[in-house]
Amino acid sequence: MTAIDLNADLGEGFGRWRLTEDEQLLSVVTSANVACGFHAGDAVTMRRVCELAAERGVTIGAQVSYRDLAGFGRRAMDVPPAELAAEVAYQIGALEVFARAAGARVAYVKPHGALYNRVVHDEEQAGAVIDGVLLADATLPVLGLPGSRLLELARKAGLAAVPEAFADRAYTDEGTLVPRGRDGAVVSDAEAVVERSVGLARSGVVTSHSGARIQVRARSLCVHGDTPGAVELARRVRTRLLAAGVRVEAFA
Repeated sequence: MTAIDLNADLGEGFGRWRLTEDEQLLSVVTSANVACGFHAGDAVTMRRVCELAAERGVTIGAQVSYRDLAGFGRRAMDVPPAELAAEVAYQIGALEVFARAAGARVAYVKPHGALYNRVVHDEEQAGAVIDGVLLADATLPVLGLPGSRLLELARKAGLAAVPEAFADRAYTDEGTLVPRGRDGAVVSDAEAVVERSVGLARSGVVTSHSGARIQVRARSLCVHGDTPGAVELARRVRTRLLAAGVRVEAFA
């Protein structure tokens, strides 16, 4: 039977501001990509999400980012590799404190936003992320886009490289994500998201932005927590996956 992990970006608040419905989403997903304070999140939020995830048996992952609270980590930045590696390790370490306090641990790492897209092709920045992961914990799997430099370098470093697909993001013909600034970059039709999820899980095939059928083999499927109606959408995706004979379980 096919198995797929269902992940969501969580803890993306700061102070009194809340973006994601963390508690409700943690009743649906199997892995939580927790913001570590650089693009979103703060100490109180990180602790609360780790406690909720541990209570529900949801795997905790560190969602590392460029230091960009104002831009939600979605602005292009040029960070020296040694600095980026240190900041990646710093974010993982911060989350690990709260995960362990909740009786769990950080079980994987996933870049966020501009960093996620940059390390698809940029070997230097991808290498810096891997260096940061190795500095923090050389046993951690890395979650990223299939065919990315990030996953290639993770494998070379002896880390588990876990390919990820997106149910609610448009793809180019090359298998990369359509930039958010372009029309149609985010798939907003709920039924289309559900159908894409089943197709990605069962056959590893999705229709690109131009209408081409492309291969996107993945072990984890992301549903964005900041999408309007994210909780109900995630529930529909999980229900349809199970109905299609797909096991929904964490990869780590």
